[in-house]
Amino acid sequence: MALTDPDRLFPPEPTQRGLARALYDSVRDVPIISPHGHCDPRWFAENDRFPNPAELFVVPDHYVFRMLASQGVPLADLGVPRVDGGTVETDPRKIWRHLADGYHLFRGTPSAMWLEHSFEYVFGLSEPLTPGNADEVYDHIEDCLGRPEFRPRALFESFGIEALATTEGALDDLKWHKMMAESGWKGRVVTTYRPDAVVDPEFEGFADNLAKLGEITGEDTATWEGYLTAHRARRAFFRDHGATATDHGHPTARTENLPTAEAAALFDKVRDGTCSADEADAFRGQMLTEMARMSIEDGMVMQIHSGSWRNHSRGVFEAHGRDKGFDIPRRNDFVGNLKPLLDAVGMNRELTLILFTLDESTYGRELAPLAGAYPALRLGPPWWFFDSFEGILRYRELTTETCGFYNTAGFNDDTRAFCSIPARHDVARRTDCTYLATLVGTGRLRESDAFEVAQDLTHRLAREAYRL
Repeated sequence: MALTDPDRLFPPEPTQRGLARALYDSVRDVPIISPHGHCDPRWFAENDRFPNPAELFVVPDHYVFRMLASQGVPLADLGVPRVDGGTVETDPRKIWRHLADGYHLFRGTPSAMWLEHSFEYVFGLSEPLTPGNADEVYDHIEDCLGRPEFRPRALFESFGIEALATTEGALDDLKWHKMMAESGWKGRVVTTYRPDAVVDPEFEGFADNLAKLGEITGEDTATWEGYLTAHRARRAFFRDHGATATDHGHPTARTENLPTAEAAALFDKVRDGTCSADEADAFRGQMLTEMARMSIEDGMVMQIHSGSWRNHSRGVFEAHGRDKGFDIPRRNDFVGNLKPLLDAVGMNRELTLILFTLDESTYGRELAPLAGAYPALRLGPPWWFFDSFEGILRYRELTTETCGFYNTAGFNDDTRAFCSIPARHDVARRTDCTYLATLVGTGRLRESDAFEVAQDLTHRLAREAYRL
C-alpha cells in the first residue's frame, strides 16, 4: 500500500493528465536548487544524527505546531522552547503522540502531503499515522535515524540537493558554515545575509545590535557613513562564506530614496531611539534602497519578503519568541511603495530583486505588471501559506500572461523542516506540470516548449536568479 497517489495533483481529464505525467517524469529527478530557506547549518557541519522523530517533524516546523496549537495544544506541550528557558515538554514520544492525535487536522492541507511524502519516500512507511500506530511509527523512524544513511549529509545527497541556502542574521559568526568548508564535504550549503536585526529600529535589542555591528566590523556605527560601511563589511564576510543573496523581512514593501543629509538625520533619530513608528518604517524603506545599491556593487541578489504581520500573538511572542506560527498575511502595496527604489535602480540590469508577497491580490494587479516591465525585478514563488497546489496554480494563472515564466525565479521551499524539502519541490513540479499541460491542451503552448519550460521552472530559473 502506498501513502500517496502517484498521479496526485495531475488534471482529472485523461489527455491532460497523461501529458502532465509525461512532463513530470521529465523533471522528477532533476537536482534540487533550494536557494532560500531556514535549515540549521549546524546539522550539516556536525553531521550528527537527528535527535528523534519529534525534533525532526514537529518542534522546528511552524506549519505543524501552529495547526495543533489552533486546536488548543499549548506550544510548550509540543516542545517549542521558551525564551526564558522555562519548562516545556522534553519527552519526544509524548510530543509525537500529540501529532498522531491531531493528524486528522491536516487532512486536505499541504502539510499532509509534505508529511506523507516524507513518511513514504524517506522512511519507507506505507500506512498513515494514527493514534493507534503512533508508537510503532515513532519506533520505526527512530530506528532509521540511528543509521548512517539518515545523517544530515547523507539525506542531503539522497534528496538530490545541488545547492541549499540557509539564512543567518547580520551578526552571526557563520561558524557552522566555516566548519562545513573545512570538513571537505562536497555538499553545497551557502548562507544568506539577513540584516533585519540591525536595520529595523523596532527589532528587539536594536541599539545593542547596532553596537555589536560596530564592534565586529571595526566601523563607527554611530554615524550614517560608518553604519553603511559596516553593512558592506558584513556582506563581504557573508560572500566569503558562499552567500549569493540577501534577504529582507519587512512589514511592508515601503522604500525611500532620501538625500544623504536627510538619511543621516533620520539615522541619528533611529540610533538615539527617538524615532516615531512612521520614521522607523521610513528608515527600513531607506535601507531597502541602500541595500539595492550595495547589491549592484557586490553582485548579491536581493530578496524582499514583505506583507506579514509578524508575531501577531503578543503572548506567544513573549513566551516563545519569533517564528512560532503566528505571522499573519496582511494587505500590501508594491506599486507605490517600491517606486522610490525603482526610480533609483529599477532599470539597472546589474540588480536582481526578487519579490515575495502574502497578499495574493497583488500578483495580477501589481507584481506581474512590475516584473513584466522593470529589468531588475523577478517574482519569487508562492511563499509560506501559499506554497501549495492551489497557491502555485493561482500564481501561474495570475502572473504568466503579464510577465511570462522568465521574469520569475523558479521555486524555493523556504523551510525549517529538512525532510519536507523534496516533498515541497515535488508538489511544485507536479503543479507546474499540470499548469503546462493545461496550456498545451488549450492551444496556448506548444508541447515541445512545455517540456523546455518544465526544466526551466524546476531548475534553471532558480539557479540563474540566485547566481548559484
